[in-house]
Amino acid sequence: MTDSPWLQLLIVLGAAVAAYLAGRYLLIPVVHAAVARTRAKWDDILLDRKVLHRLSLLMPLVVFRFGIHMIDGLGTDWVRFLEAFTDSLLIVTGLTAVNAAFNSFNDVYSRLDIAENRPIKGYLQVVMIVLSVFGVIVIVARLSGQQIGLLLGGLGAMTAVLLLVFKDTILSLVASLQIAQNDLVRVGDWIEMPHLNVDGDVVDIALHTVKVQNWDKTISTVPTYKLVSDSFRNWRSMTESGGRRIKRAIYLDLSTIRFLTDEEIERFERFAPLHNYMEEKGQELEDWQHLHDPGPELVGDPRRLTNIGTFRAYLVAYLRSRPGLATDTMTTLVRQLPPGPQGLPLELYVFVSDTRWPQYETIQADIFDHVLAMVPEFGLRVFQEPTGWDIKALREVPSEGLGSDR
Repeated sequence: MTDSPWLQLLIVLGAAVAAYLAGRYLLIPVVHAAVARTRAKWDDILLDRKVLHRLSLLMPLVVFRFGIHMIDGLGTDWVRFLEAFTDSLLIVTGLTAVNAAFNSFNDVYSRLDIAENRPIKGYLQVVMIVLSVFGVIVIVARLSGQQIGLLLGGLGAMTAVLLLVFKDTILSLVASLQIAQNDLVRVGDWIEMPHLNVDGDVVDIALHTVKVQNWDKTISTVPTYKLVSDSFRNWRSMTESGGRRIKRAIYLDLSTIRFLTDEEIERFERFAPLHNYMEEKGQELEDWQHLHDPGPELVGDPRRLTNIGTFRAYLVAYLRSRPGLATDTMTTLVRQLPPGPQGLPLELYVFVSDTRWPQYETIQADIFDHVLAMVPEFGLRVFQEPTGWDIKALREVPSEGLGSDR
């Protein structure tokens, strides 16, 4: 080698650059061509995450690190400084390569069936944080010329500060363990947190945040520990059960509730959905009247069929005969709620066997289309608040008993 140490340093730098170019433009293209001919997917993921590109940066640093000792007359201080600086770059580059490898491993793992129930992204991030902290300690030790043991000893005195700095990370780590252990949330679950305006599908579970795509296609990020400290609703069990609930009431005008006339009873007896009900009820009322006959001088209890009771029986028969409802395996009922200022609430409680949102809404709309259209057939009327059209109709009714010169 030449006698000038700086010229020798330039030669070593040139060798390092040559090593980088050889790896970047010779070795990596060869690996790309080999990977393209394989059927495996994991090697494609490694290339997509640029793991080899980051590893290629290690080659010039290693060449430069060993080339320093071959320079004559550079001086001990300069050699130590360049060694420490190169070691620091090696640690940083190695950490970036490890991070890319972790991301690749997570991508490969996420393709497995078990990944839906047991994501590992949070754990990989924890390991990466530990490695990064240790790498920073080593870099500080190399640049300052101190021993790693002394720095770690001083680190114990900074525990309180570190706990404060990494508070969210520690909380998120504990929450991630609880979420995984108790199977609280999976990727693909529909969760709802009204106090955070979150309502949508979970698309990613990381160490610090859970990413949710709302139904309006916006993205919400929720701190992981919020899923443990706060309450939320997970709709996964609804999807797995195979039934999605309809729980909706119509309000009937109380003034239209009455007993059925003989003509209506005869008409409903010929109506197939109500034929068995009318026969059973008719026999039940006949037996009841016979047992509670007060005699010729008194009038018995006028227990008769009502239009609201017959309408309820019809709705039950309609729901049990309608396809698309899980009436055999899940609760199906039509019930009255306490009457109020808006009339008598008549609630339908039934489960749709198709849990998909569009199909569910279509079936629900079809049911209530039919229910609302059948209300007048039973002499009932749906309650509705007075509108401007109602007031206009009252004004257009001609007054009786008033002169024309009013």
